[in-house]
Amino acid sequence: MENKTINNVNESSMETNEPKRKVTSKQVVAIIGIVLLVLMYLATLLAAFFDSSASGRLFWMCLFSTIAIPLLIWIYTWMYGKLTGKHTLTDSDTADKME
Repeated sequence: MENKTINNVNESSMETNEPKRKVTSKQVVAIIGIVLLVLMYLATLLAAFFDSSASGRLFWMCLFSTIAIPLLIWIYTWMYGKLTGKHTLTDSDTADKME
């Protein structure tokens, strides 16, 4: 009786093996962008707390990065779509295709 229970547990755990999702290059770029922005904000916050002489420059770099990093990610996505011929969210006809 105990062997049947153990076998059932082993079989049920083997059945739930789901295929792993493939991580796309767009996801990797987005995650890198998020990490860069968070690190920049953290560096600016720490510089402000410790009253560093570089806190003013770090603030302006953070402000610039807030605009530049997402813009660069959008350009990467747009170029990826153009070079591969795939439809991406950056295409101008995306709204038409979603309806």
